[in-house]
This record gives sequence, structure tokens and C-alpha cells, in this order.
Amino acid sequence: MQVVHTVAELQALLEKGGNKQIGFVPTMGALHHGHLSLVEQASQQSDIVVVSIFVNPTQFNNAKDLERYPRDLDTDLQALSSVRCDYVFAPSVDEVYPEEDKRLFDFGALEKVMEGKYRPGHFNGVAQVVSRLFNMVKPDKAFFGLKDFQQLAIIREMTRQLDLPIKIVPCQIVREEDGLAMSSRNMLLTDKQRKNAPAIARTLFESCNFAPKLSVEDVKKQVVEAINATEGLEVEYFEIVDGDTLQAVDSWDKSDYIVGCIAVFAGEIRLIDNMTYKNRDHEC
Repeated sequence: MQVVHTVAELQALLEKGGNKQIGFVPTMGALHHGHLSLVEQASQQSDIVVVSIFVNPTQFNNAKDLERYPRDLDTDLQALSSVRCDYVFAPSVDEVYPEEDKRLFDFGALEKVMEGKYRPGHFNGVAQVVSRLFNMVKPDKAFFGLKDFQQLAIIREMTRQLDLPIKIVPCQIVREEDGLAMSSRNMLLTDKQRKNAPAIARTLFESCNFAPKLSVEDVKKQVVEAINATEGLEVEYFEIVDGDTLQAVDSWDKSDYIVGCIAVFAGEIRLIDNMTYKNRDHEC
């Protein structure tokens, strides 16, 4: 595993690899087993694996959130040593943004709901940095977790709009033993918040038991009420949507792919998760 900090060095190393397949996992560091599972997927499907570690300032619409985002490169490198990773790209802000990125992407209805509604500008920042990293690494495949469900849809659309020859590979959510979706933000939770946070996943899984029997609206109401009844947790949004368009559905027969997406505050820490209620093969 080799750590590089500049685009020129990274590209020179990758060019030496010839026509080998490059798998890319972009991260913001604070790596956990969820990230490592993406790297493992990349190693199984690629000849060369590149992991980027870069906290992107343009996707934070909250300055405090950016400031408290965990950063520890040495710990991240230690975690990556447990999997097959060929190159770690850890650039500075100036390396990624030698000049201000003024590009404005238009993702239409995909970016106007859920995360896009509550975090204005967030997905434009995601598109800016991911498109830049794609241009720097030039991967054949890029691996993203399904926990960030809306982000995955945005990146797919961005890749389509820019006509990039990159296959976007979705990877399953990795959870802690108590069900909490793995996230870099989990390490910011207090002991009490961490104890209560699994109520998010538990409630989503329980909702599968009555999702087909109750109306969409009643499922939404029960999920929100159950999580809000847990000490220290407050739902920002819970939407049940078409898994392709991300637009809200009002009945279970409106789509053959239905996902519930949620954002919950544990104090000041914002956690997201999702549950697939119905896909084209089966219902949960």
C-alpha cells in the first residue's frame, strides 16, 4: 500500500499499471468496516485498488459539521492495512481545488427531496468532488455504499450526464451487531446517544412487518413516532419513495421498487439509514 498526495504522482503510478482494471473507493476518512467492505469488493473486481481520503469542504452546508468531522489519517491507514489496497490518495484541499469550482449541476427532482431539501447545495458539492476524483483516478469501477441511498442515485446521474465510462457499483449497508448502520459519525456519539441510536434501524426493520398491511402514511407515522419516543432521537425526515426516481409514493402498488429513507438527529449528530420495503424480486 502506497500513500500519495498529488494527482501527478498518482497518475504516474497508475499509468505504470498499463491496461489493468482500476477499482476506486472515494471516502472522507474516519474509516470503519463499512468502508473496508467497499475496498474488499473493489479488490475482488479490480486489478488495482485506489482509496481516496479527502474531507470535501464543498459538500458541507454546516460549518460546524465540517469542523467536527473526524480526521485521523494514521488510523485510517492502519485500517486499510487489513485489506488489499494498492494506493491511498490523500490530497490537500488545494490539490483537489487549485481554483474555486463554480460548476452547478442540475439533477432535477433527484436533488429536491430528502437530503437535497434539508442540505441545500450538498449534492452539488458531492458532484464537484466525485467528478474531480473520477478525472484524477480514471477508474473503471467505483464503489459506493447503499446507506447513502440518495447520494448513489446522484452519482449515477452525474456519471450519465458527464458520459463517464465508469461502472458505479452499489454495495450493501454494513451494520453494527446492534443494527446501527456503520457511519463515521457514530464515533461522535456520546455513550448514551450510541446506546439509543440502534432504535433507528430496529424501528425500520420492525416496520417491514406491517408495511404491506398498513397504508404508506400510517407506516411513516408509526416509524416517526417510535423513533421520536426514544430519548435523545429526533426524526428530521422519513420518506417512502420510488427507489429509482426518489419521489414519494402514497401506496405500495405505485412502484415495484420502494425504499424508506430516514434522517435522525442524536443531539447534534445527524444519522441516516434506509430500508428497502419492496424491490423487483421480493418484499421485505
